[in-house]
Amino acid sequence: MTAVAEQATYINDQVIFDCLSHTAQPEPARVRAIFAKAREMQGLTFDEVATLIALQDPELTEELFHTARAVKEEIYGSRVVLFVPLYISNRCTNECSYCAYRASNKELKRVTLSQEEIAAETKAIEELGHKRILLLAGEAYPDHNSLDYIYKAIETIYATHSGNGEIRRVNVNIAPLAVEDFRNLKATGIGTYQCFQETYHRETYAKVHLHGKKIDYDWRTTVMDRAMEAGIDDLGIGPLLGIYDWRFEVLAMLQHIHHLEERFGCGPHTISVPRLEPASGTDFTATTPWKVSDADFLKLVAILRLTVPYTGMIMSTRETAEIRHKCLQLGISQMSAGSRTDPGGYERSKGDFYKAQFAVGETRSTDDIVREIAEMGFTPSFCTACYRLGRTGTDFMDVAKPGEIKYHCEPNALSTFTEYLEDYASPETKAAGEKLILTHIAEMDAKQQRIAKPMIAAVRSGKRDVYV
Repeated sequence: MTAVAEQATYINDQVIFDCLSHTAQPEPARVRAIFAKAREMQGLTFDEVATLIALQDPELTEELFHTARAVKEEIYGSRVVLFVPLYISNRCTNECSYCAYRASNKELKRVTLSQEEIAAETKAIEELGHKRILLLAGEAYPDHNSLDYIYKAIETIYATHSGNGEIRRVNVNIAPLAVEDFRNLKATGIGTYQCFQETYHRETYAKVHLHGKKIDYDWRTTVMDRAMEAGIDDLGIGPLLGIYDWRFEVLAMLQHIHHLEERFGCGPHTISVPRLEPASGTDFTATTPWKVSDADFLKLVAILRLTVPYTGMIMSTRETAEIRHKCLQLGISQMSAGSRTDPGGYERSKGDFYKAQFAVGETRSTDDIVREIAEMGFTPSFCTACYRLGRTGTDFMDVAKPGEIKYHCEPNALSTFTEYLEDYASPETKAAGEKLILTHIAEMDAKQQRIAKPMIAAVRSGKRDVYV
């Protein structure tokens, strides 16, 4: 019997459109009052967000960026969590106009990795120094990549070790499940469950999703309710920017977050901000009227950082190095590094666009990206501690909001970065990293130093996976 989704009545189009129309051309005094409130790091109201969305004045926009930098630095410090995606199958029964994986695309070579191939991919990823993987697959249940296959893939990843490397946390981005299936997924030991809405605009959603289970707007929009009901409280959401008006998508996502907070006492742990990129067999990216400009993209990243200050923000290798640099300053706290978006791409050490879901903008190696992040003054972090210590959902927020999280995250970031430098880094990256560690240790308060210094010393003496 097919499960029936609740209706996502909490996404109210009219409220969004009314709010956007009422906040056109905001007064500077009003905008600056919102900036002052944002610095208190308690979030912003729906109307305040709509006011910032309407910003056009260059001087006020620069003040927005400055405020976002200050809030990000206060909460997240200098750390940037790194990960890579692992695509295990590009088979899909859905027909999504913007995606290379759609069922009718004859240009795409279809691949479902065996468990042996998944193990080989995992080893290749471990040899890059990564400790967390985001597992992805097209929706082809039960014909090809059944749920049992997904569960087994997670088991394979955790069981695979390469030298002194291992994957410590598998996050998952797969199609929406029923509550019981989510319980089974949780039992595999995943970290975050991600699912992107693509677009919150119901009419547009129907136009771009033409066939398959994904045509059901409510089944997808209520997916996080079912995950929460199953006990998964570490969730990642986000729209695919460019399918519809980004201003609408931001406000609709905030309605979604508010619904989760009201019903479950906690919203998502992460928000992703992917933009449409070219995909084989479709010209959707070229024809969409809603393509998001770089200027608007930077603005929405900054607005989200002020609106949900304690929520992690993720950027993928869809974006170019230049955009990623700017967004690190404005609010991004997690990003992929050295990604391959085609099944089997890591083991071959090169991507194959004809098996990939989309084109990537950042093609450099993990080591090159790590070195550049360090040279920018940020700490590349490979930490997975929160998942394993139960700091998820409301428990994470209970530590984050009073500011106590910095006594965990910053020492863990330096510990895992030291591990990367000892085991994987090139000489150039190690030199840049050692300099950064000395600088950041000197900038820490006394309590942070008492925690971080013994952890770093333990790693240098040969211990691994040192965290608090």
